[in-house]
This record gives sequence, structure tokens and C-alpha cells, in this order.
Amino acid sequence: MNELIAVALFTILAVISPGADFAMVTRSSYAQGRKAGLAAAVGIALGVQVHVLYTVLGIAVIISQSPTLFLAMKVVGAGYLVYLGYRSLTNTTRISLDGLAHSEAGVASALRTGFLTNALNPKTMLFVVSAYTQVVQPGSPLALDFAYGAFMSFAHWVWFSLVAVFFSSARLRGAMIERQRTVDRVIGVALIGLGLAVVVAGVK
Repeated sequence: MNELIAVALFTILAVISPGADFAMVTRSSYAQGRKAGLAAAVGIALGVQVHVLYTVLGIAVIISQSPTLFLAMKVVGAGYLVYLGYRSLTNTTRISLDGLAHSEAGVASALRTGFLTNALNPKTMLFVVSAYTQVVQPGSPLALDFAYGAFMSFAHWVWFSLVAVFFSSARLRGAMIERQRTVDRVIGVALIGLGLAVVVAGVK
């Protein structure tokens, strides 16, 4: 029971801390509407499972013993964040309240972006690896390990679904769309800053 509580607290604190996932869901929700924001939340939850799978299956041990491989993974993830930030900074497409809110292509794109943002996110990688090495007891049943992983995904899905609902509300969307250029710049700078911070931390 103590282990379960520790995993739950560890997960909740990690999920609600601001980062690339938050910025991406915010962007999808205000720009494309609630369906896209919720799809991005699902993508993030699925991305968590990538980290859970390689951690539970032991690949994380190889990563931790190979600084070069670990740095390479960080650089790839950071590069994707910088790419997303650049796209937000240079976006010239005007958003409307209707826009892509009901577009299946927009929803699919948000799902894919959510998945890639999390699957390539070094922050999530470190969180999952730390959870299994610092909180979960060694030698725990495989079924329990995957159950913890399912909880991590569920927590991400719930939190970012709430973020999507909040930022896709008509009044808030309207206010953000009126200031689209400023919002896009703030989100773009945040994503690029997060990406560069990952690279700097990795080099150190």
C-alpha cells in the first residue's frame, strides 16, 4: 500500500508540473478546439506507455549505462520540442472559433503530436525511469509493474483532458484567438526554451 501511495504521489506531482505536454495541449485546445485538445491528451497517455515498456523490459538499464545513447535520446526529444516551438512562432494561419474544431484531420494531427511530444519527452523518460528505480521495489511482479504504468498513463490522460476542457472553453478560446500572435509566440518560446534547456542539461 505504501508503494502504491508513493507511486501515485510521484505521478501526480510529475504530471501537473508545467512542461512541453502542457504547452502542446494548450495550443491544440485553443487553436483547434476541444476535440483536438482531448485527442492530444489521449496521445500523451499513449506516449507514456512507450517509456513504461522500455523501462519495464529493462532497456532503461542500457540507456543509463550508455551516456552517449542517453544524450542522443535527449537531443532527439529536444529537437522535436524546438521544431514545435518554431512552428508556433512562425505560424501565420489565422485561427477562428470554428476552424479545425470539427476536422478529423485536425483531431488526428493533435493525437499524433501529443503522442510524439510525450514519447520523445526527456522529462517523461526521466520520470518513468525514476519511478521504477526509486519507488517501485525491485523484483515486483511484471503485472504490477504494468499496472503502475497504466496508472501513470491514466493520470496523464485525466490531467491533460482537464487542461484541454479549460483552454477550449468558448470564452477563453475567443480571448486567446484575439491575441493569437502573442499566444503563439509565448507557447513557441516556451517550447524552444524547454528544448534548449534539455540540450544544455544533457551536455553538462
